[in-house]
Amino acid sequence: MKDKYLRETRMVDFSNPAIQKLIQNMKWKEMGEFERIKAIYNYVRDDVLFGYNIDDGISASKVLADGYGQCNTKGTLFMALLRACNIPCRVHGFTIDKRLQKGAMTGLVYRNAPKSIFHSWVEINFENQWYELEAFILDKTYIKKLQEQNSECTGAFCGYGVAVKDFRNLSIEFDRNNTYIQSEGINQDFGVYDCPDELLKEHHQEISAFKAFAYRHIGRHLMNHNVRKIRER
Repeated sequence: MKDKYLRETRMVDFSNPAIQKLIQNMKWKEMGEFERIKAIYNYVRDDVLFGYNIDDGISASKVLADGYGQCNTKGTLFMALLRACNIPCRVHGFTIDKRLQKGAMTGLVYRNAPKSIFHSWVEINFENQWYELEAFILDKTYIKKLQEQNSECTGAFCGYGVAVKDFRNLSIEFDRNNTYIQSEGINQDFGVYDCPDELLKEHHQEISAFKAFAYRHIGRHLMNHNVRKIRER
């Protein structure tokens, strides 16, 4: 059973020298299993900043080279690091309501975005149990700044890449538990897949060629600018 959750794919390219060098430098393989998972999780959450890459289908090594990512791309890197360190994992696909992205998306970018946006989280098998891990998407610095700038919010919050019931008490730390940061925005469930390559074969963001071009060359840069402004205030 575990073999299919540990295999390498085009996207989950953990043999890439940059990924192998990172694992060696961080000494993750020398840690116990729980400490290893937690360390990799924290690295992907906080050292790989929240931001928007060129495409959902890029490889883990490309995400690492970019140094930033969103749910789908950071998830691919997370899976590559986990599998390289012998932690079985899989991906769970969804769509989320675009209102979750309001604030990161603004103006024409937001108005022209599809109502449902492709989304995924990673599930790991640890101590014979599956855990749902989503809160690696937003780095803690970004979350802290967002909370400071929305200090009046004490309950549910939706926007800027967040969709939660309790904005002040987030489930973002892994300690043998599920973690979530966008789960309250889910509107469609595609189920679980062995790898992101297979998920994207069946489900992907459906937009016109023109909108895809505009996102790659204009929209995502504006979104990354908005995210940086929040983080740097």
